[in-house]
Amino acid sequence: MAELKERTKLKRDELTWRCDPGLFSFATTEELPQLNEIIGQARAIDSLEFGLGIENANYNVFVLGEGGTGKYTTVKNAIEQKAKEESVPDDWCYVFNFVEPDSPVALNLPAGRGAEFAGEVAEVVAILKRDIPKVFESKDYESHRDEILEGQQERTRVLFSRLEKVADEKGFVLKKSSGGLSVVPGKDGKPLKQDEISALPNEQVDRLNNNLKFVQDKLSDTIRKARKSDKEAKERIGKLDAETVQYVVTPLFNELLDKFRDLEKVLAFIEWLKADLLRNTDDFRPREEMPFSIGPFQLQQNHEPAFERYKVNLVVNNAETVGAPVVYEPNPTYNNLFGRVEYRFQLGMATTDFTMIRAGAVHRANGGYLVVNAMDVLRNIFVYDSLKRLIKTREIRFEDVWEQYRAVSSTAMKPSPIPSDIKLILIGEPMLYYLLYNVDSEYRKLFRVKADFDNVMELNDENIQQYALFVASRCAEEGLLPFDPTGVARIAEFGCRLAADKTKLSARFNDVKNLLIEANHFAGLDKSPSVTAAHVEKAEYEKRCRHSKIEEKLREYITEDTLMVDTDGAVVGQINGIAVLNPGDYAFGKPSRVTASTFMGDTGVVNIEREVKLSGKLHNKGLMIIRSFLGDRYARTFPLTLSASLCFEQLYDEIDGDSATCAEVYVLLSSLSGVAIDQSLAITGSMNQKGEVQPIGGVNEKVEGFFDVCNARGLTGRQGVIIPERNVKNLLLRRDVVEVVESGKFTIYPIRQVDEGLEILTNMEVGKRDAKGRYASGTLNDKVERRLHNLATKYKAFGRPATKKKPKANNDEKNGSVDNSQDSNK
Repeated sequence: MAELKERTKLKRDELTWRCDPGLFSFATTEELPQLNEIIGQARAIDSLEFGLGIENANYNVFVLGEGGTGKYTTVKNAIEQKAKEESVPDDWCYVFNFVEPDSPVALNLPAGRGAEFAGEVAEVVAILKRDIPKVFESKDYESHRDEILEGQQERTRVLFSRLEKVADEKGFVLKKSSGGLSVVPGKDGKPLKQDEISALPNEQVDRLNNNLKFVQDKLSDTIRKARKSDKEAKERIGKLDAETVQYVVTPLFNELLDKFRDLEKVLAFIEWLKADLLRNTDDFRPREEMPFSIGPFQLQQNHEPAFERYKVNLVVNNAETVGAPVVYEPNPTYNNLFGRVEYRFQLGMATTDFTMIRAGAVHRANGGYLVVNAMDVLRNIFVYDSLKRLIKTREIRFEDVWEQYRAVSSTAMKPSPIPSDIKLILIGEPMLYYLLYNVDSEYRKLFRVKADFDNVMELNDENIQQYALFVASRCAEEGLLPFDPTGVARIAEFGCRLAADKTKLSARFNDVKNLLIEANHFAGLDKSPSVTAAHVEKAEYEKRCRHSKIEEKLREYITEDTLMVDTDGAVVGQINGIAVLNPGDYAFGKPSRVTASTFMGDTGVVNIEREVKLSGKLHNKGLMIIRSFLGDRYARTFPLTLSASLCFEQLYDEIDGDSATCAEVYVLLSSLSGVAIDQSLAITGSMNQKGEVQPIGGVNEKVEGFFDVCNARGLTGRQGVIIPERNVKNLLLRRDVVEVVESGKFTIYPIRQVDEGLEILTNMEVGKRDAKGRYASGTLNDKVERRLHNLATKYKAFGRPATKKKPKANNDEKNGSVDNSQDSNK
């Protein structure tokens, strides 16, 4: 057994990986150029470039990967570099719709001309508001207007004079009242009273009645002619106003039309604006403010006409944009993405118009790229479906999404939609990508490009040099002290530890950047001109101290024997397993005692954690593998009939994973054979039905966790950890652990087969079957098989009626061994 232990001991280069500072030719990273790209993400970058380059509305991009792998930085660099080579999209503005006022019209103009157009229109309106009132106040205009009004008044006077004369001849007079003019009997221009009318002879009354209809008809004709004359006068005044205003309006609008003669839709709006302005010249006359009261309050009512319909609402201005726009929306609410229509409140009423339309990120990104976080999109109501609708319809609409939920509908503006040409990039975790891909069929059609960021890259000289460039770039970007070669080498080792593989470097650059900042802090405290390996190690140590309170508390409970874990001696049916605990910000290994009890019965192997619902599916799967392994190895000629229980002692939380499978099978075999297990060793490893040891996760944390417990109690030189041989490449242990292992006070044993670990733990030969299918007497397997056979035999005999004659034992049983040859079944 000593030979096996010695043979399986690991060498220094198998315990960790060290980066040679001699690989670097610089004195400090100040000498290095800036890194303009993300390293180690060739697949993701190729996918991203493909998605950005293909011109199809359905080839939008989902960028997925773990946090801190440089997704945002890569997307930002790739998009901005491509956007610079593309043309600048049009400006967009909303103007008044003179045909349907509730549906503002969207106009597009070349980049930069939207602001020019809005400014020109505003200037024209301002000039008209200043100059038209002056024209109306001119003597020439007033004389022409007075002439028209006096002529109209004279014609009206003549008409009513003739009517009065006819009425007087027929015995009637005209009487004015609040209801207008009426015809009543009269004499000498005065209406008769009722008693005077009653005193008239019947013949005269009959004559008045006969003439009444004639006079009333004349009155109607006269009023109609007067109204016609008044209308003609107003038309003449309107024509006069238009002719007068034309001298001011026409030159200004001709200049405006000439400036935008190449834009057909803009010209059409200018013509509509000019026609409306000429129809409403009265709006340019000055008005007086009239006071009015609401309860005890007196307010000023402004009768000044509103000129909002002549304004231009510039919602997207690309005058300063270089290339295609790239918009990052950190808070993708519906309004932030798709814009909104604002309201003004006055006297308890909410009013709005097209000038209060506000653009969103989608409008600003039109003709370019929109980048949003997938999780934020899903968190905000209406956003995900609206983005899909945008891609499908290729239109940007201003909609009141809450309208469908209101009990009472209200009238609202319906601005005309804007055609969209947007490449949408979602950034999120892999879980979100696969969730949407499998749940939403539309998602698969609209997001056809997957840019998958890896969290590791190959460890080679080229990537190590790239790591140095990354350090130099972050130092320049964050204003940090430069790193010397030892500091960069230590950063590379940290990246390798993050990757948990000697052949890989981590691509979680956010974690690497954080370590750079923290190491820079300690270098500053030392007043060092550069950051060295000592400062990086100090930063790692301090960070571990900040996060390791839970680990230290648990270790304290173990050392004071509150949590019972033995690190010395040998015990039957007891072994040290190791689990990884990860509260979220820090992962560490925690040793746990695993025990087993075996006795007669047929319930099989019972996992106590499973019975109380404290075990997960993978842990339960490991238990079924153990049953299969025991049956295949020992129960070839008799049934596997036993009752056994496995328990993780003092475990009060759920356990999952199959990394304790080896520990569980070892402790079961110890209980069955009665052979004690060395408590100075801990075991981690998964296994299959054939007894092959499989790799597990968190091997560094597990080894270090048991080492820290042994170190706290005192190292004896016999302590160590058994790990799967396939995990040796994942070993990247702390420097203090490596030094102790090298000194021989702590040992790590890699194993490929279950039997190897069993021999190390029990210091006993496990044994193999001979040609007859038997285990050598005295081996561990022989003890286990003999115990299982004994349990099966006794269980079968249990409860049978007693017989007078005891059956004769065969020779094999007398010799204390069980025949497990395949022929024995015959």
